[in-house]
Amino acid sequence: MGTYLNVDTSSFESLRNTEYIDKSMLISYFNSCLDTTNRLLCVSRPRRFGKTSSIKMLAAYYNRDIDSHALFNDLLIARDKRYEMFINKYNTIFIDISEFIVTAEKNENVVDNIQKKICAELATIFPNVTNTQKLFDVLKEIRDITGNKFIVLIDEWDAIFRERSSDIELQNQYIAMLRGLFKSSITDRVIAGAYLTGILPIKKYGTQSALNNFNEFTMLNPEPLSEFIGFTEREVQDLCLRHNVNFSEMQRWYDGYVFGNTHIYNPKSVLSALQRKLFESYWTETETYLSLKKYIDMNFDGLKDSILIMVNGGRREIKTRTFQNDMLNIKSRDDVLTLLVHLGYLAFDRMTKEVYIPNEEIFEEFKNALDSKAWIVVQKALEESELLLQATLTGDGAKVAEIISREHLRSASVIKYNDENALASVLSIAYYSAKKDYYIFRELPTGKGFADLVFLPRTDMMLPALIVELKWDKSAPSAIKQIKDKQYTEALADYAGKVLLVGINYDKVTKEHQCVIEQWKRN
Repeated sequence: MGTYLNVDTSSFESLRNTEYIDKSMLISYFNSCLDTTNRLLCVSRPRRFGKTSSIKMLAAYYNRDIDSHALFNDLLIARDKRYEMFINKYNTIFIDISEFIVTAEKNENVVDNIQKKICAELATIFPNVTNTQKLFDVLKEIRDITGNKFIVLIDEWDAIFRERSSDIELQNQYIAMLRGLFKSSITDRVIAGAYLTGILPIKKYGTQSALNNFNEFTMLNPEPLSEFIGFTEREVQDLCLRHNVNFSEMQRWYDGYVFGNTHIYNPKSVLSALQRKLFESYWTETETYLSLKKYIDMNFDGLKDSILIMVNGGRREIKTRTFQNDMLNIKSRDDVLTLLVHLGYLAFDRMTKEVYIPNEEIFEEFKNALDSKAWIVVQKALEESELLLQATLTGDGAKVAEIISREHLRSASVIKYNDENALASVLSIAYYSAKKDYYIFRELPTGKGFADLVFLPRTDMMLPALIVELKWDKSAPSAIKQIKDKQYTEALADYAGKVLLVGINYDKVTKEHQCVIEQWKRN
């Protein structure tokens, strides 16, 4: 076993000895890609989302210098029909690019050092090798001598683009090295598969990827590997049950990254909350708020206004195609928002092409990143949101209408205010503070139709549930009547507490809001 070739399994053993969540079926997917045209994978995700854990698992599985069955026999992969076919069958190269950057001497060429150190180790292990300068040439010669192909694993593949963002010459040398490894005419003869991890997708030059023969799985499009990005909701539920921790609070703080029907949680944050029995932001231990503030302060195309809308619970539509997948060529609001998705500060809804702040943890980081002037606006909006909720709970319809009118004026520049859907968007923003006490459902199917908004109190919250119906150019009483006529209250049939019916109408001629609130009387 070496430093780079067939490294020891102690790192993965340490993972198995802690609170381990079984992600071993990632191996099954990678096995299906080996020696096919899909053999090259690049999986990008934010810091502390389990990138290194996954790559250490792969290194332990394929390492041909050891027998690692004891580490995998009790995992899901052991039930896979191809489990024995690939375990401990490959010479495995493991490269951590960030390690080379951290340990580099002043003015040292990082790319040359990567090739030099790995080639020197391989030449020592395989003394018959004559080519000792270029990594791919060495791998090719070893393949010719032994008949064994390689698995190449590169962790933090994009570290040079992040840590040396202004060193274009170094970046070009690095891309040339990767092209030499993975775009050679004989790559298929030498490399059975490659798995790269990083925060950023592979860099683009113009509209083309520098390594366009890689299959990429990103925070914009992770399928079918979405369940391996972080912890799934079921896995977090099981952890909460095992540790007697409130899942609803875990959900409020760390949920929000949604891929299809899969909800993903940040593993670092979940495990920290379990260990400390404290829900708070653990993000500052991975990325400082200064990095977030830097991008917000660019304020391209009204970027800060978009951030303020999202901090208040809204969403913003973005175009992701112009982003060059690096931190230097940021030229528009959409580039910044796309980068923030890759960094984990925003979540992306692929159906609507919208971004949003995923949870309470990230909301705290945005609060820290916004300058004092911008935060005054946010703080005022949050105070208004709290007043709106209190007015609703006390049945003060006039006050509710007054606050919603102010929110309408504040949001009019960013929300096309011309129908009930737009009104629902304004209400979602206005009731942002309710998220800490309620589960909020929009367009909930119930009775004979769809309730516009339903607020269900979180566990242990002694609050009434709310059913909110919105009308446009009609009347607030007619909204209440629709709730009753279409039996929207069936959505809360199993809820034993008090239920308030809230009817809201907007008159586009008078530009006035009206609100009526009454308590539902059960039969």
